Amino acid sequence: MKIFLVGYMGCGKTTLGRPLARRLGMRFVDMDGYLVDRCGRTIPEIFESEGETGFREREREVLDELMEMEGDAVISTGGGAPCFFDNMARMNACGTTVYLRVSPEGLAARLRDGRDKRPLLRGKDDVQLLAHIRETLREREVFYGQARMAVDCDGFGDAEIVSRLAERLAGDGK
Repeated sequence: MKIFLVGYMGCGKTTLGRPLARRLGMRFVDMDGYLVDRCGRTIPEIFESEGETGFREREREVLDELMEMEGDAVISTGGGAPCFFDNMARMNACGTTVYLRVSPEGLAARLRDGRDKRPLLRGKDDVQLLAHIRETLREREVFYGQARMAVDCDGFGDAEIVSRLAERLAGDGK
């Protein structure tokens, strides 16, 4: 079984994915980390040398590898991964997709301090950051909304979200 965590950057895919995988007795794979290891360059370096198109193509190749990997795994996807090519449909066909839903304001608060490390947020002030998140989230919601399951994360602690998610995944997923 593969569980793909999807959602906007900063929503907690990696932070929640690690303890979720432990709780479910599965391997955890951070797709961005896997991509960096495979390419030998950081995500900002890939963006700089190949642009977003090149990055998205590499991301798709990595997704292919992760879908073919043997064994059960919780996979934290990149924030944009579900929104390009037919990635979301392919993840839905391969396993269970879970949308970690966070409000634009919640995302801005989480991303404010680390925005310079994220190529798509670099150089934005607080007002621009929130506006960018709102616009991009509105565009991406059509893809994230295709997930088999959605979990609201605003106002809940990590441990509570992991518990709720583990219970839903162990049950019927509704």
